[in-house]
Amino acid sequence: MNLSGNKSRLVASTQELMLRWAETRNYWRDAKSQEFDEQFMQELRARVDKAVTYIDKLDEILKKIQNDCE
Repeated sequence: MNLSGNKSRLVASTQELMLRWAETRNYWRDAKSQEFDEQFMQELRARVDKAVTYIDKLDEILKKIQNDCE
């Protein structure tokens, strides 16, 4: 199982999305854009950060299991 590759893709995709969102905010600067940012984008950032932490922990556990089975 290649968790580090999946984690890297998740992080890179999220960074790309956040970059595009920042570019969009240059043109969309009203109350609805702020609401969208707070409701979706900030939540996404927080969840991706949490997922990355869990992926790292799961990767450690899987490596330990693999080492214990050898």
